[in-house]
Amino acid sequence: MVIEEALRGETPVYLRRLEATEGEPLDEATAALRSALKGDLHTHSDWSDGGSPILEMAETARSLGHEYLALTDHSPRLKVANGLSADRLRRQLDVVAELNESLAPFRILTGIEVDILEDGALDQEPDLLDSLDVVVASVHSKLRMDRVTMTGRMVAAIANPRVNVLGHCTGRIVKAGGKRGGLRPESEFDAALVFDACAAYDVAVEINSRPERLDPPKRLLRLAVEAGCRFSVDSDAHAPGQLDWQPFGCERAARCGVPASQIVNTLGADDLLTWTRSKL
Repeated sequence: MVIEEALRGETPVYLRRLEATEGEPLDEATAALRSALKGDLHTHSDWSDGGSPILEMAETARSLGHEYLALTDHSPRLKVANGLSADRLRRQLDVVAELNESLAPFRILTGIEVDILEDGALDQEPDLLDSLDVVVASVHSKLRMDRVTMTGRMVAAIANPRVNVLGHCTGRIVKAGGKRGGLRPESEFDAALVFDACAAYDVAVEINSRPERLDPPKRLLRLAVEAGCRFSVDSDAHAPGQLDWQPFGCERAARCGVPASQIVNTLGADDLLTWTRSKL
């Protein structure tokens, strides 16, 4: 896209966005994006590999000023993370419905972080995915697939109308220690093709705020901006204190010229759900 714009004698979109925010200090731009966020679309509870009950996660999110929190525990094939079977997920939906009665107007949005399987299929029953508010799709296995196969795998999932957010797209780990152990390199895929697919199918690219992930890398985040993608700035929290990690993602978004208008979790809950359900 940048090359095509340059050949036409135009200033690339990415550069125009950076120039528009050039006079704004990074701290102020980061704070402005954080204050614009109304919720978090990627969080985990003790139903999968999180450390705290759903209610504690929700109450902490509310104390941070959020209007909503998407509960996105893992899907069944991620056994190491105690992924939820279809029956367990249905039971969780009943629990969330009860909690929402007492938490209103704050809302827990029903969701899942569903594994993208090797063929691009999603690791949960389709009808159950249809019933959820938010579906984050992520690659957790076979991360060293060859570039062509991984690209096809990701694009197949992105094209699935049940997917709303592409989670931590490279799968990288840049900081050793903590929950995920050692370092891990980025998966190899055709990023331009994947982000073009996200833009075409209206799937948000996650800006994962976990300090050991910070995914996607800035060079890929800029590429996603150039492709015209939407974004979701998420904590990927596995404990209440981690819900306050979103400023790390906001700082990266500010550096890379991501406009608040392209970040889906700046939407109120009703508008967000209108968007997530628009493809079904």
